[in-house]
Amino acid sequence: MARLTTHRVWAYGDNVNTDVIFPGKYTYTLKTPEAIASVALEDLDPNFANNVQDGDVIVAGQNWGNGSSREQAVSALKYAGVKVIIAKSFSRIYFRNCINQGLLPIVLPALADELSTGDTIQMSEHEIIIGDNHYPIPVLSPSVQAILDAGGLIPLLQQRFQKNG
Repeated sequence: MARLTTHRVWAYGDNVNTDVIFPGKYTYTLKTPEAIASVALEDLDPNFANNVQDGDVIVAGQNWGNGSSREQAVSALKYAGVKVIIAKSFSRIYFRNCINQGLLPIVLPALADELSTGDTIQMSEHEIIIGDNHYPIPVLSPSVQAILDAGGLIPLLQQRFQKNG
């Protein structure tokens, strides 16, 4: 049987844009992972940055991460300890930025309305479990899975260049 892990949920609605996830006013002033994480979602949920824990999961509505292509909107959540974002849908660029940064984006529309902040879910490599309900995690392509397994696109490329000398 696959190993199950338990994760605490932070639930948000539709159309949460990149400026809400990581305020643009900090784009060129904050440089360290700790500083970037400290302002994650500050305008939407002032409690998030101080209370998020390693391994927490964001569950969101439609069009999560729309707006600019700001990479800090992904890295702020990753640096804060978020491992997975489950949404009804993602903006295309945000979805790809998640993969490039090594943060797993999962599209599961049926799940988003079932959860509230503070709930917990169980996850294995292939499914999410809430009570008696099991939700299969969509299978990713081998190339996308390799990026996620490496922790992001840059770590994957660094590994490949080191192997090839």
